[in-house]
Amino acid sequence: MKRYYAVFDTNVLVSALLTSNVSSPTVELLNHILDRTIIPVYNEDIINEYTEVLSRGKFGFSAQRIEAVINAIRSGIAADRTPAEWNFPDADDIVFYEVALSVEDAYLVTGNTRHFPPVSKVVTPAEMLRIIQSKE
Repeated sequence: MKRYYAVFDTNVLVSALLTSNVSSPTVELLNHILDRTIIPVYNEDIINEYTEVLSRGKFGFSAQRIEAVINAIRSGIAADRTPAEWNFPDADDIVFYEVALSVEDAYLVTGNTRHFPPVSKVVTPAEMLRIIQSKE
């Protein structure tokens, strides 16, 4: 079985947890983390952002659900950052791209591709699913 490395932008996790559609691309990607088709790539700054955002009261996610998602991400590999030269619209997004750069063949999965350089490693959840399905 082919494995894929991916950094997940926080918006992908929020979408996966908010939707009631079990066949949505974001939910399917979480399932691929659990079945080890996708190996998450992260660093502590990313984990801290996930924890802070997912814990916001407006979402209403339980502590157990947040912990399960964080543990699933931590089942992957911790990585350093590779500095990137690009004019990011949101400085908070830089860490996701730089961690993705640090692992060869890693994708950055985001719902906001326009916030990142227009390169093939930056993909939407639906595009990531197509990549996986095309290799099966």
